[in-house]
Amino acid sequence: MSSPSFLAMYQQLIANPSVSALDESLNMSNRPVIDLLASWCESLGFTVEITELENAPGKFNLLAKRGQGHGGLMLAGHTDTVPFDDSRWNFNPFKLEQHDNRLYGLGSIDMKGFFAFIIDAIKTLDEQGAVQSEPLLILATADEETTMAGAQQIAMHPDLKPARCIIGEPTDMTPVYTHKGHMSSAIRVTGRSGHSSDPARGLNAIEIMHKVIAQLLHLKEELKNKYSLSDFAIPYPTLNLGHIHGGDNANRICGCCELHIDLRPLPGLSIKELQALLLEAVAPLNAQYPNSVSVIDLHDPIPAFSGKTDSALVKLAEQVSKTKAVAVNYCTEAPFIQQLGCETIVMGPGSIEQAHQPDEYLAMEKIAPTQQQVRQLINELCFS
Repeated sequence: MSSPSFLAMYQQLIANPSVSALDESLNMSNRPVIDLLASWCESLGFTVEITELENAPGKFNLLAKRGQGHGGLMLAGHTDTVPFDDSRWNFNPFKLEQHDNRLYGLGSIDMKGFFAFIIDAIKTLDEQGAVQSEPLLILATADEETTMAGAQQIAMHPDLKPARCIIGEPTDMTPVYTHKGHMSSAIRVTGRSGHSSDPARGLNAIEIMHKVIAQLLHLKEELKNKYSLSDFAIPYPTLNLGHIHGGDNANRICGCCELHIDLRPLPGLSIKELQALLLEAVAPLNAQYPNSVSVIDLHDPIPAFSGKTDSALVKLAEQVSKTKAVAVNYCTEAPFIQQLGCETIVMGPGSIEQAHQPDEYLAMEKIAPTQQQVRQLINELCFS
């Protein structure tokens, strides 16, 4: 069975929901997408390995390979999407729809659509009679949008050693050689509840949190002043106070207050160092109010990704795309894939501005140029 046309592949990828969410009521298996990819890869002569994630039943990675030995090129992407707010979509998220020269659908650029581009490129090269000279691999992961468990598991693969990897996140086909990390933490203050008429008999967690926030704002300025990399549009690590909740009634002393924060470390600032700075920031409050402040990771922290602008892969990607490689503030699976020992870049179709947005779309005028660039990259790296 041959793989379908480019648009038919796109339609089928979008039509198979694969939402990844920490809320189990929204969370879905990605197996239907994995099975689709497996059938297309097998039709092109790939050997396919499907692995269920160790700590996430119903979630799967796919690794397809054509060619013998180590080295070659791996084309990588995630099969999951973020949840969606149906009330904010003007189109069916699970039906690829063409409108105003755009292809609408959940995952159209973030990032199931990338697989249609690479399968189509390989099929076209085969039809043109190009001869593969290096191993060619396709990696499809699970749960990038939540825990990155798929990429973390593949990083421990005992026999996976590609020479180069292109991760097809939406960069408008601009090569990305480095990006920040991501760390989400909960700061939980545990006080002692009581009746509001007698403040001395309780310990108000909101009041302690007020002092915690002051410390965090000081850390925010410290990060901004102490660490800087001019490669990035925002050259310092960022700290965002994103969500807070505490108390249950105006006439009760608040017994618990929790704040969720987001930190984006630069390359060179390790997760361990950032965690230590966070603990140091709240230490004075724990000294004043013993064991009242806890710091909890909301998910496994994602380290920054650091590549080199002079690597052969970056140079080729710049030549093909006719754009200079850049640094970006968001994060991807790149730091985990890089652990396999391969030169790694992030480069794929669609704009990051559309990622995680209602009415996510791919501009149709970008399809033909992107197809040509994807074919050229694969041809240069894997075909003689």
